[in-house]
Amino acid sequence: MTRPPETAANQPDSSSRAAGSQPLWHPLHAEHERRFENLRFIYPVLSRRSAGLSIGVNLNPDKICNFDCIYCQVDRRTESDTRFVETPAMLAELESVLDCALSGAIYEMSKFAATPQHLRRVNDIAFSGDGEPTTHRNFAEVVAACAEVKRRLEQRYQAPPIKMVLITNASMLHRPHVREGLEILDANNGEIWGKLDAGTEAYYQRIERTKIPFAQVLNNLTETAKVRPIVIQSLFMRVGGESPSEAELEAYCDRLNEIVAAGGQIKLVQVYTVARRPAESYVAALTDGEVDAIAALVQNRCGLPTAAYYGNPTP
Repeated sequence: MTRPPETAANQPDSSSRAAGSQPLWHPLHAEHERRFENLRFIYPVLSRRSAGLSIGVNLNPDKICNFDCIYCQVDRRTESDTRFVETPAMLAELESVLDCALSGAIYEMSKFAATPQHLRRVNDIAFSGDGEPTTHRNFAEVVAACAEVKRRLEQRYQAPPIKMVLITNASMLHRPHVREGLEILDANNGEIWGKLDAGTEAYYQRIERTKIPFAQVLNNLTETAKVRPIVIQSLFMRVGGESPSEAELEAYCDRLNEIVAAGGQIKLVQVYTVARRPAESYVAALTDGEVDAIAALVQNRCGLPTAAYYGNPTP
């Protein structure tokens, strides 16, 4: 399949993908297993939104999450063999994987041997995994400990600063220990990617399937963005064969504008679609053109920088 020409709507900044007209899709982008070798908490992936390696930190190996998103690729029907995060073991795994990535040894392993040269870079350490990372009771302490590992490896390899990314559904950002963790991220080249997949309460509940009110997520995104610029991550999809309605997308833009009007800073809106097998069979990816159209709508309605990321291309 031929990729569409790039437009202003799908030009990511340098944190989103490598400069130049490199391909936006690679088969490794579909492989986001939360297990690597014999590790339990750390998993490197080739990320389409990071334009390089993202070193995942799984703070929810028990697969428990306060959202039940219809597009989630985590298999919650089977139990995990790891229930708790053993912090010393997790930090040892992080140091080992980061060392392997920065030395280049990771590209000698079968999984990453086919990584294109322009993607052979460590972009970030990402707190994500099999659930909402901010539900971890020692979130701030874990972030601080991971930041120390990052600094040690950066010095060892004289590497450029590696980002620390929190990928969050924004449900718990109001909690004091989470805010403490955000401040630690701020001091360590951190970036917050907050989920916003809807414009209305009804669509939010249809997609996220949670008891947490939409207003709580919106307020948390706004208050967090008042303190530092954040990235909004928005996944749109076909649900039962239907793309999001025009009214829903207009309401979504209204929510973005409300965050900005309240003093929130949005540095980038990531508009993307399904790239891996979702939880529900009635969920499917949008076409490249549909993703581009949503990104263009955000630019036109909100005047915000956007980056478009496509699903797995079909023959």
